[in-house]
Parts: sequence; structure tokens; C-alpha cells
Amino acid sequence: MTDIAADYLIVGSGSAGSVLANRLSENGKYSVLVLEHGGSDAGPFIQMPAALSYPMNMARYDWGFETLPEPHLGGRKMACPRGKVIGGSSSINGMVYVRGNAGDFNYWQESGADGWSYADVLPYYLKMETSHGGQAGWRGIDGPLHVTRGPRTNPLFHAFVKAGEQAGYPVTDDYNGQQQEGFGPMEQTVYRGRRWSTANAYLRPALKRSNLSIKRCLVSKVIFDGNQATGVEVIQRGKTSILNAGREVILSASSINSPKLLMLSGIGDSAELKSHGIPVVRHTPGVGKNLQDHLEFYFQVNCKQPITLYSKLNLLSKGLIGGRWLLFKSGLGASNQFESAAFIRSDAGVPYPDIQYHFLPVAIRYDGQSAAKAHGFQMHVGPMRSDSRGSVSLSSASPRDKPNILFNYMSTDKDWSDFRKCVRLTRELLQQDAFRPYAGAEIQPGDALQSDAEIDEFIRQHVESAYHPCGTCRMGDPQNPATVVDSDCRVVGIEGLRVVDCSVFPRITNGNLNAPTIVTAEKASDAILGRPPLAPSQLQPWQHPDWQHSQR
Repeated sequence: MTDIAADYLIVGSGSAGSVLANRLSENGKYSVLVLEHGGSDAGPFIQMPAALSYPMNMARYDWGFETLPEPHLGGRKMACPRGKVIGGSSSINGMVYVRGNAGDFNYWQESGADGWSYADVLPYYLKMETSHGGQAGWRGIDGPLHVTRGPRTNPLFHAFVKAGEQAGYPVTDDYNGQQQEGFGPMEQTVYRGRRWSTANAYLRPALKRSNLSIKRCLVSKVIFDGNQATGVEVIQRGKTSILNAGREVILSASSINSPKLLMLSGIGDSAELKSHGIPVVRHTPGVGKNLQDHLEFYFQVNCKQPITLYSKLNLLSKGLIGGRWLLFKSGLGASNQFESAAFIRSDAGVPYPDIQYHFLPVAIRYDGQSAAKAHGFQMHVGPMRSDSRGSVSLSSASPRDKPNILFNYMSTDKDWSDFRKCVRLTRELLQQDAFRPYAGAEIQPGDALQSDAEIDEFIRQHVESAYHPCGTCRMGDPQNPATVVDSDCRVVGIEGLRVVDCSVFPRITNGNLNAPTIVTAEKASDAILGRPPLAPSQLQPWQHPDWQHSQR
């Protein structure tokens, strides 16, 4: 008889994999083995919230993916960091917590992901959260994932919200509650001063169970008997071996590595697989397609008062901040510094927000490089629902080779018009009285750039990924050839194999993707265990009453 490594083999310990590991081992009936290529998440670079720019730029923690030259961005190659560490991308992300809009999940339902409407997913959000400061009734109170708010002591956080109100936008005290649209506080996966990754929230507590273990290795492909997934092939210390699954193999390896593994295993477009000499297990042309992301740029402004974090960017201040965090888990080190946010609609007739703002009281890049040489602040701003679609494809049949990634960013006219609106709406925001004591000259784009052509050229050169890749193993109607997994995340036409991570998203959700990825794994866990889903919520989310005729 074949040796069974575990009932469930989970590939990846990230935002989805850690959740699955916890939930599938919870009842004690099944053995669960998590397979992770990366190493430990211990250490201040990961656990200190303010150090967020470091781990995503360290080869130790990041797969180091980048795109092919993007044709509509002047041939730029764009960074695409993915976590290669316990906790996956939840250990290297910006810790921003956004559930997504009700309209996003209702779109999933309408596009063939049956049972994934907002009413269906809201009970799982309530199950997974412990919300500190969220809207009563709409937020969880006893889940493993602690969601907090920064102290918002810098007056710029309040000036940003007040300016939005003065410009005529709604104010919302909880964009993850009934009303997403508007300006208000931003939420973060930080608890007691530490990054609250899925490794800390889900995996670490569950590893105390005897039926859950973790193995460090590189998964090279899924093994099949006909159309039944029976296990995986792994490489560990240069040796190849096979681990067999008693019940199922679950890929939670990211929207880049999950489709890569499917293709290496013989599931994908048959012509592409044959071109790499890979035997075809099932022709599934949707694998690796439907790749989406959020783009943004940093709208940077000089600050007329010396109140920004610029004064903290020197080595002495960083040392003091780090020391206080190490001793007390408090101070500036205990926040990601994203403490105010906004979700607005770009135009009348847009049913729910399609522009997101992160506000930051310093002018600095996400990777921590090239800070402006003066006091300044910035708004990360970008559209939420681009129609551009890209793909992940194999560069070779070797599991060690990085795949080809092409997002095809900015490939539609609407992409460009949406970004022009982001520039002009932000400039209008900065003219409000609330910013008068603070807002000096534009650092970028710069007042000189006014025409459509000038703004377009700025966007082409300076737009950045928000690091939200998703959609490459699309969930939907099994009869649709573009579908990769059904509504229970089972790979169509294959037994014993699922994909559970943000690659199953039919369309990208509003805002940052960590929360929707976690909720996907929570809901999929019930399906995997054969449990009925939680009863749909009866709560009705807010929608602007005059959205058809008014932009704000």
C-alpha cells in the first residue's frame, strides 16, 4: 500500500494556506501537511509593521518575480513580489485590511461563481475577524484575525479626511462596515504592535495540534492517476520524492505559482504544454489567463510644516524607533503608517467606488527608496477595476525557472482616462481649506503637467504596481472554457485537486487583496470538509442614493 504523507497536502503557507491548515486540522479527524519553500518569518524586518518596505525587497523572503517588458508602459519591467516565507505574502505585504466592496462579490456571483455573493461571504468575514474599532454588527468580534487602526496622531491624517468632506464626499468611519464609499480611518492587520499575518493568526496556533505539520521543500508538480490527483512531487535538499495525499491536494501557492504548478503538472492550454514537452493531463485553456492587478502612483506634495515622518528617516531616529518597538512593541514602529484612506467613485453612473487612496505622512516610495529630500506627504491613488488582462505562462518545463508574467497594464483607453481623473480629483482635494496649512508645491506629478498628454506620459513613467496580482485560476461555471475551478475551488475535470488563493478571483476586488484571500480560504474550508456554508447575511450595504447622477 502507498504511504500517505497526510490526508490533505497544502502547497503554500500564505494568506490562504495558513487558514486552510488551521481549519482543516481543527476537528482532529484529518492529518494536514503544509509544504512551504520559504523559511522562518521570525525577526523584526517582518514582524515590525513600520519595516514593511524591507521584506518585500529581500531575496530571502520574496520570490523575486518581475514582468516581461510591459508594452503600454514604455517597455518597463515591473516588480511582482510574492512571499517566499512562512505566512507567504501576508508576511511581506503592507498590512492594509480591505474586505472589498459588496459589488465585487455580487459580480463574482453573476459571472458564474455560485454562492460567492456579498451575502454569502459576509458571514465568513464575521467569523474570521476580531475587529478593534469597527462598526458593530458588521464586524467580527472573536475571530483569529485581529484588525486594528493606527493612532492617527499626525494632523495630516485628519486634514486628508476633512478635505474629502469639504470637497463633498461622504465620510465613513468604517469602510469595511456598511459603507465603503468615503473618507475615513484605514485598517491594518497589526495586533499588539506586531504584524498579524496569517502565520501569526492561523498557522502558529494550529501547529500545536498533532495532526498538523509543515515541511520545507519545493513542490515541482502534482502527481495523477488518470484524472485523480494522488500527491505531489517535491524537491528537498536536491533529492526528489513523492508525497501522497489521502484525500486532496490543495494549491495555495499564489496567483503566480498556482497556475505555474498546474501547467507543470499537465493542466493548462494543451498547445502551450506540448511546446514545453509536458504531457497533457487536461486541456484547460484558462490556466494562467485573466491576470489582473491594481496600479497606482504616488501623488507627492511638499508639506509647509515640519510634521511629517521625514524627520524620522535618519539612522539615529530609525534606531530609536526600532529599539522602542523591540522593547515595548509601541511607537512609530508599531504601525504601517497607512492610517487614513478613501474610496470614491470616478464619475456619475459608477455604481460603487472605483478609486482608492492610501494616505501617508511622508513622501517616500513603497520600496523605501528615493524619499523626497524635504518634509512632504503622499497619497497612493489608482483605479480599482481595470479591464486590462494579462497572463502567467511557463518559461520552461523546469520548476526552478521563473514563469513569464505579463499584466498588459494600461492596454485600454479607459485605463488612461481613469488615471487622468485620479490626478485631477486629487488636485481638487488638495485645494480644500483643510490642506491650506499643510499643502505646498506638488513634488509629483508637478504643477507643470496639465494636459492629457503630459499626464499620460507621467503615468507611463511613474505608475507602480500595488502588488495585487490575482485571477489566474478563475472560479466560475464549469461549462465555461475560461473557468479553472468550480464554486468549491475544485479544478474542473480533476478529482482530488483544488486551488484556494486569490488566483481564483473572477475579477479583482476593491482595495488590498489580503482580506478577500483569507475569506476565500475560510469559505473553501467548509466546502472541503463537506460542511454546509454559513447562512447568508441579511445585512444591506450602503450605496450612494444618487450614484447614477452624482459623482459624490
